[in-house]
Amino acid sequence: MHQADFVSSAAVLGASAILSAVLIYLLRPLLIRHLMAHPNERSSHATATPEGAGFGVMAAVFVVCGAILIWKLVPEPGFVPVLVGAAVLTVLGGLDDAYSLSVSWRLLVQGAVALGLILALPQDFQVLPGILPLVAERILLALGIVGFVNVVNFLDGLDWMTVAQVVPMTLGVAVLCWLGIVPPGIGLLALALLGATLGFAVFNKHPACIFLGDSGSLPVGLLLAYMLIWVAEAHLVSALLLALYTLTDSVLTFFRRWRNGEQVLSAHRSHFYQRAVSGGFRVPDVTARVFLLCSWLVVLAVAAALARSLTVDFAALALGIGGVTFVLTRFARGR
Repeated sequence: MHQADFVSSAAVLGASAILSAVLIYLLRPLLIRHLMAHPNERSSHATATPEGAGFGVMAAVFVVCGAILIWKLVPEPGFVPVLVGAAVLTVLGGLDDAYSLSVSWRLLVQGAVALGLILALPQDFQVLPGILPLVAERILLALGIVGFVNVVNFLDGLDWMTVAQVVPMTLGVAVLCWLGIVPPGIGLLALALLGATLGFAVFNKHPACIFLGDSGSLPVGLLLAYMLIWVAEAHLVSALLLALYTLTDSVLTFFRRWRNGEQVLSAHRSHFYQRAVSGGFRVPDVTARVFLLCSWLVVLAVAAALARSLTVDFAALALGIGGVTFVLTRFARGR
């Protein structure tokens, strides 16, 4: 990495972290008055806590990415469409936090945002060239974006839980950018989200004094999905590894609840990380394990991207699946 690239990366990371922390600190009194999350049978917290820190997190990302555009730190940033979509989902999430919107309305808006984002991709952009027709692939990508947005939202149910996933994932994308595997604009977007998440982490440490809320989890999920699409275009296995824990916990939980005849779209406390807390794990122990697992997946993703070998890809996937299986099994068994 050139010295100028290092300075700009550090500036993006630091500015985003500081701005996020300051905005959340300033917003918190207002959120206490108007946007409180009261505990219920599906909650993992015991006292009423303000939510809506996502407004501060996303505002920091928007401001820092706006500065990147103004100062032209990269010739083709490539993140303007996803920022527009993230702004829409920030508003949608805030309304849902305040008024509990219907599932159909949320999915409709998310689907429209995902479709717009896919249409904005370069015409020659394709993750699986020669395997799927372009139209079919883009339909699957749009559905995947909606799914991943909701997966991230589902896993935002514990102090530092989102932090434990977003920090390694965005750092992994940034490392892939520094190695020249993903475009510079995607790397700077990852650093902006990484910094904003670190600013939020100060307030979300257990016991949390504020929650992210749907105003943060929905757009964060969108930003992550967009980055992973670019990683997948460069090296599909690396993208799968970066998202492996997040996808596995949600997908297995979905099918387990569907098999048991439960309402799969209703709120619940049966994700593996939630079962771990119910089974006797301390909240910091759960998030520490998730963070270490996701960091291990980053190492595997970077190694696979550098090796460009089918053998290494299979080995990395096997090691990643093994790590996820070990952690989820421990969570399911409890202490």
